[in-house]
Amino acid sequence: MDSRNQTSRRGFILLGLSDDPYLQIIFFVIFLVMYMSTLSGNAVLIVGARINTKLHTPMYFFLSNLSMIDIGFSSTIVPKILINTLSKDRSISLVGCALQMYFHMALGAAECILLAVMAYDRFAAICKPLHYQTIINHKMCIGLASIAWGMGFGGACVHVPLTFQLPFCKSHHVNHFFCEMPPFFKLSCKDTHLNETVMYVAAQIIILCAFFLTLISYIRIISTIFKTISAQRREKAFSTCASHLTVVSMYYGTIIFMYLKPRSANSPKIDKVVSLVYTAVTPMLNPVIYSMRNKDVKDTIKIKLFRCSNGKQ
Repeated sequence: MDSRNQTSRRGFILLGLSDDPYLQIIFFVIFLVMYMSTLSGNAVLIVGARINTKLHTPMYFFLSNLSMIDIGFSSTIVPKILINTLSKDRSISLVGCALQMYFHMALGAAECILLAVMAYDRFAAICKPLHYQTIINHKMCIGLASIAWGMGFGGACVHVPLTFQLPFCKSHHVNHFFCEMPPFFKLSCKDTHLNETVMYVAAQIIILCAFFLTLISYIRIISTIFKTISAQRREKAFSTCASHLTVVSMYYGTIIFMYLKPRSANSPKIDKVVSLVYTAVTPMLNPVIYSMRNKDVKDTIKIKLFRCSNGKQ
């Protein structure tokens, strides 16, 4: 009990990615560029979808939600990485750590579900074009987005209190670059079987179900494209689907590895690399893969930049 109170008062020390000063500078530059790219890319998508009436569609409604999640998801973690990379003080308070874990889990789960929703939207648009507006109407869009946000934030309300009820008496040094559940289980001197079981069950329900729904939707989409679209257009459609599936697989794959692997397979170095992919890389890639290749989005950006340059002149 005393050890737990001592840890609670002191908070935690995030060991970060490296103690090498040279590598720290490299990591700082890389993460700064990635973070700025994430903010600018997702902000452009949100603004573009707002000002261009051609983009007032269910697809861009969901993409705007995804961009908001990615901005929040990245902002929950990357600024702390940047600070800790150059600072000698890598401490984080108990409340700060709990909040970081909460928003990371909430937004991460919401993104899992939203990616499945977006795949279903594309399935309805391509495979059921005559019924698309009936299937994906305004109420359905609001409802599906609300489910994604609600399940994400609701699930985090269960995991975070369970995690911070554990007595962290082994150490207050977290071998990670942010507050994530698996590394915290190693710090507890109490049996974490209940916490791990709840984590595995939740991961199976949310992550695996969302992944398989996404996969099934894209299989149906590719099958429909192959049957109905000409060979010339088919190549472009397959290229788009492949890029979407690459990012989706990268996100789901890393999360599945992190939250569903056996405890015996834990490796701090590998866990850090895997966590970097879904916390920093995919939020940066999503707006590029999903939207920046779209002609309407490109035209919106060009028109806006043209007007801004004319206004300055």
